[in-house]
Amino acid sequence: MIKSIIRKEIQVTLKEKGTFFWLFLLPIFFIVIFASIFGNTTDKITVSYYDQDHSQMSKVFLKQLNQIPGFELKKDSTKSLNEQIKEIKDGKSTSLLVIPKGYEENLMANKPADIQLYRDATADSAVAPIKAVLENMASSFREAKLSKTLQTLGQNADQAKETLTPPVKLKEVKENATKLNMITQVVPGYTVMFVFFIMITMVRNFIKDKESGMLSRLRSTPMKSYHYLIGMWVPNILVVLTQSTVLLVFGKVVYDLNIGDVLSIILIVISLAVCATGLGLLLSVFVRSENQGVAFVQIITMGGAIAGGLWFPYDFLPRFAQIVGKFTPQYWAQQGMQNVMIRGAHLEDIWVPVLILLGFGLIGLVIASLRFKKFFTSAIN
Repeated sequence: MIKSIIRKEIQVTLKEKGTFFWLFLLPIFFIVIFASIFGNTTDKITVSYYDQDHSQMSKVFLKQLNQIPGFELKKDSTKSLNEQIKEIKDGKSTSLLVIPKGYEENLMANKPADIQLYRDATADSAVAPIKAVLENMASSFREAKLSKTLQTLGQNADQAKETLTPPVKLKEVKENATKLNMITQVVPGYTVMFVFFIMITMVRNFIKDKESGMLSRLRSTPMKSYHYLIGMWVPNILVVLTQSTVLLVFGKVVYDLNIGDVLSIILIVISLAVCATGLGLLLSVFVRSENQGVAFVQIITMGGAIAGGLWFPYDFLPRFAQIVGKFTPQYWAQQGMQNVMIRGAHLEDIWVPVLILLGFGLIGLVIASLRFKKFFTSAIN
């Protein structure tokens, strides 16, 4: 009996063209679009500038700024200063560094030499790196001036350098085994997200069996409830396994995605398949119509994608969203995959996300089993 239901469900799935669109074509489209947008972004920050002083000292300042790794100077000679400032006010540009007239004169006279940074007040994240670099350069100039003063007071160069050495120094130690990039965010993120669309297929097939009279006919057979549930469950697990494999292999072949420990990824994908389809069973026996089921799937899928960190890195989310995200299966699937791909995790390191995903799936299966009798008796004769 179970084999017959499995065979029937596989045939129905293969005939349904919408299944291939939702589970294969659409996620590949999203991966390509977002990987193209974010995967090829440059590591350099462009700094637009306008030099009113045109002095030797202003040229030295700009040369020092241009030599900082990750920064690139840009000058627009076709527009006046007022025109470029207006572009910032109109939201067409984010920042403009201006070296005012008299910069060299003030430096030579030991007076403060102001550097002006015009910025869009709504673009804090874009301007923050530029502001930080300018503040560091200002500190460097201040230290040079202090060193010169200390030397005039009798200290030699080494003594002055020792005096100005900060008592605390920050040393950055990076622990990731692999470089984090948007590919390791986009590919596993959209793989996890679109896995949960399998629930639409499951809801549709449950409602179809219920309304077509098939469930009513099955009631006259010695079939047990768990036979039907398992028969509807297994084919969809196979679909999710195939879907995840196709998307991850696509990411590897097209974008050179670092898969990491293959066995660990396989275990996470299996756990994810059990989770998504188990929740699909739970939803299928509770909803009253296909439209209602699709609406719930959209809420679960989109809400979990946002809070679970599938669209954006989890650390970028607000604190409240991070707390909510840890109660979603999407978060644990994404963290498990990224731990393997980025941090070099192995089987012994991923048991927490695997157990949580399996727990979601098994809870869904148990509740669906308890609810199935009511669903079964409500079938149309």
